[in-house]
Amino acid sequence: MKKGILGRKIGMTQVFTKSGKLIPVTVVSVEPNVVTQIKTMENDGYEAIQLGFDTKREKLATKASIGHTNKANTTPKRFFREIRGVDVNNYSLGQEIKVDTFVEGEVVDVTGVTKGKGFQGVIKRHGQSRGPMGHGSHYHRKPGSMGTMRPMRVFKGKKLPGHMGQLTVTIQNLEVVAVDLENNVILIKGNVPGAKNSLVIIESAVKNPDKVNAREELISYVTEKTPENPESTEVEETVETESETVTEETTEVAE
Repeated sequence: MKKGILGRKIGMTQVFTKSGKLIPVTVVSVEPNVVTQIKTMENDGYEAIQLGFDTKREKLATKASIGHTNKANTTPKRFFREIRGVDVNNYSLGQEIKVDTFVEGEVVDVTGVTKGKGFQGVIKRHGQSRGPMGHGSHYHRKPGSMGTMRPMRVFKGKKLPGHMGQLTVTIQNLEVVAVDLENNVILIKGNVPGAKNSLVIIESAVKNPDKVNAREELISYVTEKTPENPESTEVEETVETESETVTEETTEVAE
């Protein structure tokens, strides 16, 4: 059954498997999501759950959103998104959804808003070629002809300068490399759309639902805290004893 969670894209890094393979990953910070509303076929005409993500101060929230989150016994949230296609019977109002809802090797789809690049020309926006730069040519980075004279208008869909980026994009069939429940972090293989600290939605893959790939064990560079070694005290005592002996021998020689 389909499932999903909201998170923030932190950035990209790389991890290594014990066989020496390098895997580029995107780090997604996922604090526990809260089910703020459950939509049913009887009341809303479709089934879905609404998730609230990223707690914010109450003074920054509207009264309507505060009343909405109070029904779920939770704090005001910055983002609300619906996840459709889920079994609403498995969820309850106010339930927390954590990163362990996904497992390592699971195939997911990630949705985000791409980086906005402002108003751009046809060369950057559509990859068109420029004109000659020398010999008196006055055609360099212009869009070119608008079309024939007969319709006396520009056809819809013509590649022209305009606003570039800032589009909702979904990348399918990405793989969950690691799940860190302690730090509320998910590592996803490859890149995901959006700028740093932007909202991303992680859902079960549409084309490969319930697919879990076999994962190699990753190299961990985290050093675990071990209890103090009792031998260290003995070494220190030995050093002190030797220093006292040397001091006594030096005093005898001086006398």
